[in-house]
Amino acid sequence: MTDDLTEHLSHLRARLGSLQEDDLPVHGGRTLAYVYDSGLGAVDELAREAVAAYAGSNGLDPTAFPSLLQMENDLVAFAAGILDAPDSAVGTITSGGTESVLLAVQSARDAHPEVTSPSMVLPSTAHAAFHKAAHYFGVRAVLVPVGPDFRADPDAMAAAIDDSTVLVVASAPSYAHGVVDPVTEVAAAAAARGIRCHVDACIGGWVLPYAARLGRAVPPWTFAVEGVTSISVDLHKYAYAPKGASLLLHRTPSLRRPQYFASAAWPGYTMLNSTMQSTRSGGPVAGAWAAVHAIGDAGYERLTAEVFGAVDALVAGVADIDGVGVVVPPDSTLIALVTDETCDPFTICDEMAERDFYVQPQLSYGDQAATVHLSVSAATLPLVDDLLAALASSVEAARAAGPVRVDPGIAAYVASLDPAGIGDDEFDGLLEAAGLLGPGPGPDDAAPGTSSGLALPSRMAEVNALLDLATPALREAVLVAFLDRLQRHGERPSG
Repeated sequence: MTDDLTEHLSHLRARLGSLQEDDLPVHGGRTLAYVYDSGLGAVDELAREAVAAYAGSNGLDPTAFPSLLQMENDLVAFAAGILDAPDSAVGTITSGGTESVLLAVQSARDAHPEVTSPSMVLPSTAHAAFHKAAHYFGVRAVLVPVGPDFRADPDAMAAAIDDSTVLVVASAPSYAHGVVDPVTEVAAAAAARGIRCHVDACIGGWVLPYAARLGRAVPPWTFAVEGVTSISVDLHKYAYAPKGASLLLHRTPSLRRPQYFASAAWPGYTMLNSTMQSTRSGGPVAGAWAAVHAIGDAGYERLTAEVFGAVDALVAGVADIDGVGVVVPPDSTLIALVTDETCDPFTICDEMAERDFYVQPQLSYGDQAATVHLSVSAATLPLVDDLLAALASSVEAARAAGPVRVDPGIAAYVASLDPAGIGDDEFDGLLEAAGLLGPGPGPDDAAPGTSSGLALPSRMAEVNALLDLATPALREAVLVAFLDRLQRHGERPSG
């Protein structure tokens, strides 16, 4: 290696570190969204080594890389054990929960080619990934309102099933509120009509079985429930594996068969895929395998005790903070907080960030108020007292500031926008009205979080309050325009 190349690589390593400085911390228990932290540094290190060792391997052909096939089957077997799966169960590793959900919907659709206009019945709290699947695969989403406890209404879902239904969905738990749907009743309604029932346990599938083992009251939801035909569970959430790795399990091989894609209709190799991807890096598979075997069954039971210890302490502590409360007692590791009329959740999120805790705002939906969302990890337990103190002072600051008010003129401008017609000019008008339009510096001069004319503030309460005024369709259109603007390159990097 030449001295010039050595110096160049050293510069790139430093640049990578510099780029990462503005990212949220992925370890330490202070990021309660997007990441899941076991607090086990040695396990994380081993998993990263496994990702690196297998980064160049390709899961496209299991006969070419049999080690990946072995690791995938091992992970499926481990999951089958904690999910009460029958001996006939089969599974596939995917890139994440969304791909697992997409495949569950696609396989349900393709199992019934005679249904020309297929639909699926979803509780209104089902993950947005099902709406993505509806968009991609032409499976109409029939949304059923949930009950006052934010759980699926099994009678209403049963009534929504018709001859076009190819799938019925339940959550364990729902992301927004952290509660488990009545899977027994929902699955029974599906089975009575001979329809598949998928349980989306992407965020709860690796923690709820251990919670039940520890004696916590967990509604039935696994393959032990008659009528459950498939379950999705993410490894990169509470299995604490590197991203992105998820599992989709089917009760029988015949249920999985429509998931496969094969094509010999070209002169190259016959394409054969078990997922939506063809080439798949072996890194996530190896990382997940390493994490799961390093932690093991007893380790997951201990981590589950820790994460629920944090959940219980947080729920109890929130009860002592005026101005904020828990929306619904959580069944799992997700907590949604609602505020009273003296403050708003968006300011609380900003104030929490000022105190080095990162939580997620959830916009209002129908008659459901906007909330603060916490995804609790095992690594959060030692920080519970600090987190509650930060929350209390954040609420106090938010109450002192008062609820965020959107300028009536800006509100009127937002109301005038047509979601179907938002282009660059309309988006620039919105940015200007919101004070978010910057000069559009080049990437070397841009401040963190700025791109292509965007000038994002460090505090997002006013932006979120503005979005909260918009209809869901307008939110989608505005955020698509926002993402499009973020993903426009400035100057091309030099070689």
